[in-house]
Amino acid sequence: MTSTSDSPGLDPARLDELWDFDDAAASERRLRDAIDEVPSDSTEHAELTTQLARALGLRGSFDNARALLDVVALRGSTSPVVPIRVSLERGRLLNSSGNPAAAIEHFVDALGAARAAGEDFLEVDAAHMLAIVDTDRSDEWTAHALRAVERSTEPRAQRWAGSLHNNAGWARHDSGDFAAALAEFQAASAAYSLHGTVEQVRVSRWAVARALRLLARFDEALDIQLRLAAHGAADGYVEEELAELMLATGRPDDAARHAASAVDLLGADSWFATYESGRLDRLRQIASNG
Repeated sequence: MTSTSDSPGLDPARLDELWDFDDAAASERRLRDAIDEVPSDSTEHAELTTQLARALGLRGSFDNARALLDVVALRGSTSPVVPIRVSLERGRLLNSSGNPAAAIEHFVDALGAARAAGEDFLEVDAAHMLAIVDTDRSDEWTAHALRAVERSTEPRAQRWAGSLHNNAGWARHDSGDFAAALAEFQAASAAYSLHGTVEQVRVSRWAVARALRLLARFDEALDIQLRLAAHGAADGYVEEELAELMLATGRPDDAARHAASAVDLLGADSWFATYESGRLDRLRQIASNG
């Protein structure tokens, strides 16, 4: 077994530039180009290869992704970050391919190694993945991740706060605890306001408004959704909420108008049409009753 040289690791800012999680194919192309530009025995090459495996996994190419991780693991590395990334990506591949239970041990390994190495961002990443796959201990892992965020001085680690609170909010939402969901969504919105993108801030406000509606706090919810509708491109999710709010406040004609718009926008999304067909049916019913 040969090991990668004791070379500088991957610049996190460079990694952020290479990744677009909404476009795994484009990320894959950029990662392949970046890999070609660095020595094959470098730590940077090994880290980039783990990220290429992640991109392949997102595209459903699980066997090819596993083969890449096997090569990285076989070569070994003097950097503690490389085996952490290998463990993280092995876990993600197992989860994505339908075996979340088997992923737990890899994320636990990654979390322990990252904590020992002082790699705050990767520790939080591992804990957040554990919250997803280890559902019986989800709250525990989310709390671990948030503690790591709070003690970290790394800006990239601190950026995790928004997504962690957002995930916790949806867990509360799905269990029917809308008051707790609102508190988490509000925390996520505050975190995204500090460290998030414009789109993350927008979506977090939408989630706050959705929780307010489910708590029958209609005026507050309506104010947020109308502000979102007034700024930015047409959004089917905002239109859906406006339809529900108009219906709840006794304005069936306005509800029908927003519902029809939501059907047009969300119906064009193949994922939504497949997995949220019940919501589309409800919107069609609202639209027809105006």
